[in-house]
Amino acid sequence: MPVITISRQFGAGGSSVAKLVAERRHLDVVDQALIAEVARRASVPLADVEAEDEHSASLLDRLAAPFSPLAAGLGVAWDPPYPDAAYDPRREVLQLTQDVVREVARAGNVVIVGRGGANILRDRPDVLHVFLHADRAFRERIVMEREKLDQAAAARRIHQMDANRRAYNKQVYGRDWLDVRLYDLAIDTGRIGFDGAAGIILAALDRRAGAPA
Repeated sequence: MPVITISRQFGAGGSSVAKLVAERRHLDVVDQALIAEVARRASVPLADVEAEDEHSASLLDRLAAPFSPLAAGLGVAWDPPYPDAAYDPRREVLQLTQDVVREVARAGNVVIVGRGGANILRDRPDVLHVFLHADRAFRERIVMEREKLDQAAAARRIHQMDANRRAYNKQVYGRDWLDVRLYDLAIDTGRIGFDGAAGIILAALDRRAGAPA
């Protein structure tokens, strides 16, 4: 029951490559569905989680605010669902994310995109960890086409998202997102292409499983 994590620079095709791999081996892709499940378990709006997924502390600060005793003084209406004063919603959201990743990994037959999967599952030797990257010009073209942006806006978006993902992994896991020791494969999708990257991942998966190369 294969488990693959895909970490990626913004615009390097993480979701596209994950979809190709999943289609060829009849696997599930856990990407947006994971965000929805965390939102459900945390009882917070999906939009809040989706808007700042894989960002640094800003989302967690926002989630913590309604639970603060100061909220009442600021005129915020709320019923505290967690009467335990020791409850930390910031820690809870992170724990929920980790729990969901581990649960889907235990079930197997899954490609997990982002969400710190390589860090969360780093102690499982059966998981294949992949990092997708590409040069800036390639990623700008992808983002311009996908999000209907001009070159300058695409460049800003890439810079922002890469910085957020790097900060998120550093803050939460204390590891550099670009540390190659986290990954079994690092693939340049600008040079190899999305289809080629999917083929390399599947070949590595077969080799690890002992299938003929």
